[in-house]
Amino acid sequence: MAGLDPENWEDLRALGHRMLDDMLDNVKTVAAGPVWQPMPESVRQGFHDVPLPQSGAPVEQLYHQFTQQVLPYAVGNRHPRFMGWVHGGGTPQGMLAEMLAAGLNANLGGRDHAPVEVERMVIRWTASMLGFPETATGVLVTGSSMANFIGVITASRAVPAGVKMRAEGIQSRRLVGYAGQTAHGCIARAFDLAGLGTDALRRVPMDAAFRMDMDALRSMIAEDRAAGFEPFLVVGTAGTVDTGSIDPLADLAAFARDEGLWFHVDGAFGALARLSAEYAPALAGMEQANSIALDFHKWAQTPYDAGCIIVREEGKQAAAFAQSLAYLAREDRGLAAGAPWFCDLGPDLSRGFRALKVWFTLAGFGTDGLGEVVTRSCAVARYLAARIDDTPCLELLAPVTLNIVCFRVVVENEDLDTLNGELVKDLHESGIAAPSTTTLHGKRAIRAAIVNHRTTEQDADILLNALLDLAETRTGKTLHRASAETLPA
Repeated sequence: MAGLDPENWEDLRALGHRMLDDMLDNVKTVAAGPVWQPMPESVRQGFHDVPLPQSGAPVEQLYHQFTQQVLPYAVGNRHPRFMGWVHGGGTPQGMLAEMLAAGLNANLGGRDHAPVEVERMVIRWTASMLGFPETATGVLVTGSSMANFIGVITASRAVPAGVKMRAEGIQSRRLVGYAGQTAHGCIARAFDLAGLGTDALRRVPMDAAFRMDMDALRSMIAEDRAAGFEPFLVVGTAGTVDTGSIDPLADLAAFARDEGLWFHVDGAFGALARLSAEYAPALAGMEQANSIALDFHKWAQTPYDAGCIIVREEGKQAAAFAQSLAYLAREDRGLAAGAPWFCDLGPDLSRGFRALKVWFTLAGFGTDGLGEVVTRSCAVARYLAARIDDTPCLELLAPVTLNIVCFRVVVENEDLDTLNGELVKDLHESGIAAPSTTTLHGKRAIRAAIVNHRTTEQDADILLNALLDLAETRTGKTLHRASAETLPA
């Protein structure tokens, strides 16, 4: 063996081809198996009992362990009836891009090499896709949690004398920001990690459609200013996790501009609704934001992980993150050329080649293809909502804005919160479907998020039929279902 390379390249090549064929077959037939299945305790314990290896094992053995102990017990989001949380389904093309990127083993923190140019191209495409100027800056990150964190940091450094905080800390400044009550938890976490404190994030009440209440926002900012606080940021959500609702982005953009606030949009999954001609109008105003966070691993179906932050005004990101270090000196030529580097736009110096799979996704399917995924996902959600409306023992709990449907099973003389929570766990363990849960207006909701490009109306039917069967088994009661004549066409 020369270093860690194999002694027999042909044996490794043959195994690699088998791995590739096996995984392609697995993805191709994923709908035929269970969405998820519980991991046997013997398998779980096997991971706990293995000591740190001192001598190496052949890769054939490791692959066998993968097929027996990992592959059958994955989270299941490739399956068309995975409807929990907000997970994309991935694509075979993205899987191949991951293989190529791993083989190249590039570090995209900086320096002058082609992978950096691929990411610059992807960032430029993303800016254009969102209605930002091509001069906008951005960086690919793990996901919207990190992207929103970078957005909060960038906004806090954009206030008057804000750059001084990089050296001096927040000191006595009383910076406060605003987001809707249903904003993702990563916004509050960003305030925590930024040293602002979670109390500095004001949670604005929502209206009946789960959108930020503009009158409440105005009142809160006026009260904070009168009390000596320094408002600097308002966060609008394009697609809330609970219900898929969209804050009044155009109103927020105008308000933030008038008030001198940084307007940031958390578009983790909903920002890509802009690619659908049918749903793009719902995002009007997003293109006026100062920054936008989004994920390619959700509606764009890029394999995990692939988040992104885009900042409208060139120089703002660098002002928040760039460093001057002797061992990272930029040169006018050679490998150390090519400034600015991506490490100047976020906290990471070591960065993988995420841009390759995003490139394969955007170039391979085009904005038209990805927009059709959005349109079809929302159509399936509308179909599911229509079936719920036509089924007497089901209750829709929120308007269906995009692709998320929140509902519950209603059975007389049952604790409905407990019943619906248990039914979701029953569904998971059945392997038939995997929605998640949330709480809306104090009611436990079954939450179906249609994100996977493989999901169809038939999958919605299978979900509801299995749910009602399980409800009858659990309660011992016959439920009133919709007749065939009333079902949506």
